[in-house]
Formats: sequence, structure tokens, C-alpha cells
Amino acid sequence: MSRILPALLVVAFTVYCVVDVVQSDERSRRGVPAWLWVLLVVLVPVLGGLAWIVSSRSARAGDGGPGGGGGSRPRRPGGRPGGGRGPVAPDDDPDFLRRLDEQRRRRQAAEGREGTTSSGDEDGRGQGTTNDGPVTQG
Repeated sequence: MSRILPALLVVAFTVYCVVDVVQSDERSRRGVPAWLWVLLVVLVPVLGGLAWIVSSRSARAGDGGPGGGGGSRPRRPGGRPGGGRGPVAPDDDPDFLRRLDEQRRRRQAAEGREGTTSSGDEDGRGQGTTNDGPVTQG
């Protein structure tokens, strides 16, 4: 088992690097074609894989991608980074919030309401009232 483990680790590392190269974008490859990186990683398993990881991670760090702190990427309206990635959470997405507000307004218009309900509570439940009248504390 002690002879097989190092070989398995090298194969697993090589497979990880090949998959990472194939899924990477042009910036991570630093202009080098993907087939050349794959060839390097496969022919020189450990050193080629290490070269790929160092090169791709430093490229990502320089443009503010994951794992890096560079702030040079252009920003879209709404403050999100200009890459192909979306916002972290739905409440950070101005488009999602706008659509949600439009849906709420359409629903209210369909129900014959113009904003809030007559009781002043947005979800239609009166605050502090019951069917019999105001609630008294005792």
C-alpha cells in the first residue's frame, strides 16, 4: 500500500490539473493554449501541475478573482464585479430586487390595491386588531 499511495496521489493531482486547465478561461491560462497546458501537466506530472496552479492562481489574484484581492476589475451598475459571475446572494442583485418589486406591484394591482392595505400592513393582516375590534391588553 505504501508504494501505491504516492502513485495514486500523483495521478489524482494530474487529473485535477487537467480538468482545471480545460475548465479555465483565457485569463487564467495567460494566453497559453489549453492544449499546451494539458501537455505540460501530463508530460511533467508534478512540476507541470505545480506550474499550472501557481500561474493560474496568480492570474486570478491579479484581477480580483476568487482567492485574490486585486480591485482593478471594472464594475457594472449595481456595484457587482464585471466578470461572468453573478452576485453572491439574491438580495445583492438589483435586477432580482427590481423584478421582485414589479411582481409585488402587479399582484397588488390585480387584487385592486394601490400600495398598502387599508389596515396599514403590507401582508394584509391588521396589526393589533381582530375580527371583533381592537385587542386590549389586560
